[in-house]
Amino acid sequence: MKTLKASEIRQMFIDFFVEKGHMVEPSAPLVPIDDDSLLWINSGVATLKKYFDGREIPKKPRIVNAQKSIRTNDIENVGFTARHHTFFEMLGNFSIGDYFKREAVAFAWEFLTSERWMAMEADRLYVTIHPEDTEAYRLWHDEIGLSESRIIRIEGNFWDIGEGPSGPNTEIFYDRGEAYGKEDPAEEMYPGGENERYLEVWNLVFSEFNHNKDHSYTPLPSKNIDTGMGLERMASISQNVRTNYETDLFMPIMAEVEKISGKQYLNNREDDTAFKVIADHIRTIAFAISDGALPANEGRGYVLRRLLRRAVRFSQTLDINEPFLYRLVDTVATIMEPYYPNVKEKADFIGRVIKTEEERFHETLEEGLAILNQFMDQAKATNQTIDGADAFKLYDTYGFPIELTEEITRDAGLTIDMARFNEHMDAQRDRARKARQNNQSMQVQSDVLKSIQTHSTFVGYETLQSESIITDIILDGARTTEANAENTIYFVMDKTPFYAVSGGQIADKGTIQNDSFEIDVTEVTKAPNGQHLHTGYIKFGQVKEGAHVTAHVNTSERKAIMKNHSATHLLHAALKEVLGTHVNQAGSLVDSERLRFDFSHIAPMTDEEIKRVEQRVNEQIWNSEDIVIKEMAIEEAKSDGAMALFGEKYGDVVRVVDMGDFSKELCGGTHVNNTSEIGLFKITSESGTGAGVRRIEAVTGQQAYLYLEDYLNRFNQIKHEVKAKTDEQVIDKVVQLQEEEKTLQRALEQKNKEINHLKMGNIEDKVEVINDIPVLITEVQVDNVKAIRDTMDDFKSRLQNTVIILASDVDGKVSLIATVPKTLTSQLKAGDIIKQMAPIVGGKGGGRPDMAQGGGTEPEKITEALQFIKDYIKSL
Repeated sequence: MKTLKASEIRQMFIDFFVEKGHMVEPSAPLVPIDDDSLLWINSGVATLKKYFDGREIPKKPRIVNAQKSIRTNDIENVGFTARHHTFFEMLGNFSIGDYFKREAVAFAWEFLTSERWMAMEADRLYVTIHPEDTEAYRLWHDEIGLSESRIIRIEGNFWDIGEGPSGPNTEIFYDRGEAYGKEDPAEEMYPGGENERYLEVWNLVFSEFNHNKDHSYTPLPSKNIDTGMGLERMASISQNVRTNYETDLFMPIMAEVEKISGKQYLNNREDDTAFKVIADHIRTIAFAISDGALPANEGRGYVLRRLLRRAVRFSQTLDINEPFLYRLVDTVATIMEPYYPNVKEKADFIGRVIKTEEERFHETLEEGLAILNQFMDQAKATNQTIDGADAFKLYDTYGFPIELTEEITRDAGLTIDMARFNEHMDAQRDRARKARQNNQSMQVQSDVLKSIQTHSTFVGYETLQSESIITDIILDGARTTEANAENTIYFVMDKTPFYAVSGGQIADKGTIQNDSFEIDVTEVTKAPNGQHLHTGYIKFGQVKEGAHVTAHVNTSERKAIMKNHSATHLLHAALKEVLGTHVNQAGSLVDSERLRFDFSHIAPMTDEEIKRVEQRVNEQIWNSEDIVIKEMAIEEAKSDGAMALFGEKYGDVVRVVDMGDFSKELCGGTHVNNTSEIGLFKITSESGTGAGVRRIEAVTGQQAYLYLEDYLNRFNQIKHEVKAKTDEQVIDKVVQLQEEEKTLQRALEQKNKEINHLKMGNIEDKVEVINDIPVLITEVQVDNVKAIRDTMDDFKSRLQNTVIILASDVDGKVSLIATVPKTLTSQLKAGDIIKQMAPIVGGKGGGRPDMAQGGGTEPEKITEALQFIKDYIKSL
């Protein structure tokens, strides 16, 4: 077998299948595009689902790819095994209704055994098949020549993810020899068993059945091939190393960690685990950030944050107690650059994000330890068990790893109620799952749409009206030659001015008509073979296939859409200029009323940044830049500086939208001829939509005018209410009113304080001594939560060595506050006091040992809560 670098294996795989007539599908971003059923791209086939289920017909039915992937269901195993990873590469070859089992098996065998390619020893290869797949057995036995003993039948060799394509699969295993274990079926030392000797190197799925809604299986009209070969695993075999971590994909990272830690990899089992965790997780983190994900408290960001914190925790085993992961980004980028230049291009930004997150977590560790110590004190005083809810709060709210909590509590002779912790963890997973749309991972193939082969031309770039012929009609899911009034139909025309929804731009609306009928066009999408598929309601008459019609696009709506789409290009360029080149489009919506633009950025925009972006866009509008649109080869477009949207798929010939020196993008949408046609651009909101993704909403043209007109009307109302004679006086009048309100508020607070003093009398007389602790427990009357804090400050200044507990009814809501002198926190903690009281008044709360606050919704129980806390202190 050849000894090859991982990059050589990847390129060799692609070259082999290109020779076999396959089209190279570029690796898609890890963050799925237009697929809410996946958190991450997790396999080579995940980005090709549209081809497998028939929504889109590929340019070639034979496809090969090297797809970066993330799987996080086995995070806890990473570092402890030889081959578990969160980030990995899947090499795959696919056939969409072209070749099937015979060719797939032959290709796999040739690539693995040919001296020109991998040159594996044929006598070391074994295969597994499904017991009922007699064709696969015949191919391996009769055509490839494998003996009966090297073909293992396994019931589990059937790929099925629910409704959609499914089928049997065959796996190929490589025997690494007796150095990795002697054959013993009792210990699963056989191909397909759990062992280190027989490694699975390739899985070939024969997608030949539809899994129907009623769980029956019927043959697919178009049979497909879906294969996957793990690059990391193949590299470990080719380079003859025991685990994936000793390959050239990981060893440079290990070397950098050795320099930072002063420790050696492959020298100590516990240290080795830490090395593996760090090397795996930094690859995942770097690639995920480069593809638009950022650390956060939910979704993908939550996974990233967990991985980073897990790596930091394990780094402490190597005596690394400062931010360091960011220093590994350049190494990851260099290793992967031959096929994935994106990490190299964004290395500085990725490093900044990681360093900031590391610094935050080091602070969190200190805070978490302080809170954990409180939980441990409570456990020691009661049942020697940390409440699982408390452990989950540490994990979820403070980002404190449960493994670290387990380790510290174990050293202290305590346990954690893990059953309760897991209850909370499962509930969180359920919430996360429900937050994502419950889409099927694969849809059922549609023969009807796939069967439409008629040619259709889009003429909507040049005109908003065309004389056309209706070529295909679909009614109630079936093709038909005619349809009557008051039906909704799908139809294709030989040419159409209607834009199909794409690239964030909504579809055109309008009418299709002749003397016999009229159709309201409500939606336009792309059919599997690329035609524009119109959805329309027949207002009157009978529609017939072959009918000659006049197609009209709603002109005013299209013009408004064009203004908004051109504005998104200017906005994208302005954001990169003001915020940095790391900004990338993460989604958009362009309709006739507004535009919405999502982009990757780690922090909310400041008012000044929003102002600068808005100004730069309007400057380009006022400059009256001609918008030049050309079609050219994609390589020519890129070399000319045109920006491609990350993750979008482009053909060999692309459309370049050029707005002078300011913006040049690849885009299939419709645009104005000159930026001045946009008229005016106004940002209406900036907000966050999730992990590291910000959203700008804006209006242009007439909508921008109406938006500003509404603001002016409201300003004039304020001017009238504050009795300002001129516009310039409005701010002065508002400031004056604010100052008057503050003066009145201070006077009111002073009066309330005096009333409280009169009602309370000498508060020193109300102090009780309970268990040798001076305590003031009382209800006070205040107007707001701030006032109860002010009252507490006043009482504390007069009773500096006293535990003070106050409660108040504020507009039907209970406000609680407690303070404990620091000299007494070893005996009594403010946070514990509030936690005991708050549930009684129907609420919750907590805080530090010396100061805590809470609230509730049942003011009628304040007296009961105050009496309870007296009894609680007596019981200590």
